Amino acid sequence: MKRTIGLALLALLLVSAAGLALWEPLVAVTPAPPPVRAYDSVIARDRWGVPHVFGRTDPDVAYGIGYAHAEDDFATLQEVLAMTRGRLGAITGGDGAKTDYVVHLLGARATVSRDYDKQPADVRALLDGYATGLNRYAERHPDEVRLARLFPVDGRDVATGFVVRSPFFYGLDGVLGALAGDAPLPPDKADEAPGTTPLGPDPAENGSNAFVVASKRSADGWTRLVSNAHQPWRGGAAWYELVVHSGTGWNFAGATFPGAPYPLLGHNERLGWTNTVDRPDLVDVYKLALDDAGDAYRYDRRWRPLERRRVWLPVKLWGPFVLPVPRTIARAVQGPVIENRQGAFAVRYGGADQMRMVEQYYRLTRARSYAEWDRAMAIQGVPGTNFLYADATGRIAHVYNAAFPNRRAGFDYSRVLPGDTSRAYAPGTVPWAAVPKNVDPRSGFLVNANNTPFEAAGPGSELDPKTFSPLLGIERDRTNRGTRAVALMAADPAISQADLERIKYDTGVSRGTWAAGWFEYLMAESADEFTVEAQRLLRRWDWTFDGRGPADALALLLMRAGNRAHYRRQPLPSAYPALLEAGDYLRKHFGRLDPPLGTVLRLRQGTVDLPLDGGPDVLRAMALWDEDADGRLAAKHGDSFVMFMAWDRQGRVRSRSIQPFGAATTRPGSPHYSDQAALFAAHRTKPVRFRPADLRGHVERVYRP
Repeated sequence: MKRTIGLALLALLLVSAAGLALWEPLVAVTPAPPPVRAYDSVIARDRWGVPHVFGRTDPDVAYGIGYAHAEDDFATLQEVLAMTRGRLGAITGGDGAKTDYVVHLLGARATVSRDYDKQPADVRALLDGYATGLNRYAERHPDEVRLARLFPVDGRDVATGFVVRSPFFYGLDGVLGALAGDAPLPPDKADEAPGTTPLGPDPAENGSNAFVVASKRSADGWTRLVSNAHQPWRGGAAWYELVVHSGTGWNFAGATFPGAPYPLLGHNERLGWTNTVDRPDLVDVYKLALDDAGDAYRYDRRWRPLERRRVWLPVKLWGPFVLPVPRTIARAVQGPVIENRQGAFAVRYGGADQMRMVEQYYRLTRARSYAEWDRAMAIQGVPGTNFLYADATGRIAHVYNAAFPNRRAGFDYSRVLPGDTSRAYAPGTVPWAAVPKNVDPRSGFLVNANNTPFEAAGPGSELDPKTFSPLLGIERDRTNRGTRAVALMAADPAISQADLERIKYDTGVSRGTWAAGWFEYLMAESADEFTVEAQRLLRRWDWTFDGRGPADALALLLMRAGNRAHYRRQPLPSAYPALLEAGDYLRKHFGRLDPPLGTVLRLRQGTVDLPLDGGPDVLRAMALWDEDADGRLAAKHGDSFVMFMAWDRQGRVRSRSIQPFGAATTRPGSPHYSDQAALFAAHRTKPVRFRPADLRGHVERVYRP
């Protein structure tokens, strides 16, 4: 009898992913599909499997984008869509439930529900077209659907993905994770909240490089732009290459993320741009003064009720079973509230509670001139990330883009703020005119590698820090990549295509950065015979990760240890433990301290297993890896989608691109699962067939979705 009661209780707690549970309606209401309309789309796959999507209208193209991407990575798209519904935990378990909690905490769906119908009709039509393409694929492949009642999706689901993910590029996740008790607050807000591990991606994963050369600085009078984004090679933030053509004149080649209905970077006929992560201080943390019951907080000498709401987080346990976990979400006037052992903290962050980024990205892809592109940027929907721009006229620009919160003098916004006064809280965003921009610098080049915007164009062409308010919280970080790139570009008075490729694939470490100090620190250690042996090897290192020297592998592991702390703005680790850990790893798996770098660092996908060069915080970026059973380091983050763009003297554009694996990263049976890997490992690229006429003779298949 007791066993029967126990099983009955278990049945109430464990709910099936098929959706047969009493609690499911609370968290998994299936919306109606988008409005019914006929879509006229054609997908042409080139020999590399890259989809070239043609449509009579822009929504027709968006429909084709959704369908094509689902063909190549439907599993990841479902995770992104489940996240927008607060149901990722039902697919991935506890880690997904953390993301679901953040979706509820930020009120992302509420923002979209409030503002969706206010969006321009063409933007809503685009979102609905994309959603319909995903629904059509799900209808035709029901065996691939991972979560019941996830489909049909609609344009609101697509928009919610933008609202949730955009603030995490500038580091909101680190602050939320700290306040949730999982990690220390970032150093500039370290007054409160203990913990050990961050919520969300490792901050050291964020990155990217970008290079722009104006026609006056190039060897042949061409204008050039290099997109070198550093993203994970798999998953919801992995780049997906595509080319789009609409009968209304929307033509664009570039890459997008799972869940986006258009390219997010790349080029059209007249202009192009790329992005790198910037990290200004866009998050303000307020400590609230609660009453004894914890139901109200004091604000301007009055008590206000703390808004509370119960939500359910589905957590997959095993097989089809899902456990609903209740959590309470709270909000104050400044923003979402997290309570921990230190008290209650409200979070105000740049770009909060709006969905303008959905329109902004679309308008950018349709811009035909810098003036139009600038008007799209002035929408100020994208809350963070640098924009590096070039166009057919030879104009270049760097925008240190951020939704800087309005702030009042007299408070230190880098620390935890008093939450009981409106004097410390100024709603709204700094206007577009005040956002730092470097347009057509005298040097004729611009670079960014997640470093301060005051180091981008070389001596004599830099922005002056004194002209910007300290309340903006502009970063002063310097990376090895940024310093190295500026030095290499500044030393070349006439930058050719070959020069630019050499710079982009450079593996060198600058003697004038944090890395030089780190290696000097390591060389000063002399604890025992082992450190003497390691130092002897490091003295032979040529300060590159080109794979030719005997010390490259040891230096790689040490560079990772140093960069992990440096990029997080933390003190560098102790020298001896870092040396010991790196040496033990190499001797354990390779029997020596000096194995060739290419033996250690590998590109692995299916049956492909290739040597790699590069490393953390160098321009040939290999930032993260998995430690495989045989000790090899299988790279998984760093140089991801790479695109070289150029406009000749007549203003005609051409481009080349490459990815680490292929167009169908999660489809082992596809010929495009890893067909770009050999080119990627060898620093080679493939042509982008941007114009439809250039695609003729290079088509693998053509079909209507």
